[in-house]
Amino acid sequence: MYRIPKDLDLSKMIGEFTTQIAVGQNDIQLSFGSVTFTIESKIMIIRDGKIIGIWEGANWPTSEFYEIMNVHVVDYKVPGERTIVIVLENNMEIHMHDDSDHYECIQISIDGNVKWLFNYNE
Repeated sequence: MYRIPKDLDLSKMIGEFTTQIAVGQNDIQLSFGSVTFTIESKIMIIRDGKIIGIWEGANWPTSEFYEIMNVHVVDYKVPGERTIVIVLENNMEIHMHDDSDHYECIQISIDGNVKWLFNYNE
């Protein structure tokens, strides 16, 4: 079984800003310079500890997702094996949740090369 590794190195996106948000039929893609996430599970936008926006599969993201555009990444965290947190300079955080026990739901590409695929079944 795969989970989000605690030692996941996303340092390449620090100092970069949200360059693109793309929405597919069942996923959303977020790009921070050369680091791109393709997510099929829930994403939350949090400001000052409060959830202000949520995206879940097969839906259009809420308007709060516009607020992460062109905002620099100052840090990231992997608080557990199911969550990646991207900290932005405007007191906002993007919380990506690996919430499927059956399907790959997060793909990370760095410099165009897929680095990690997370799923729960081998």
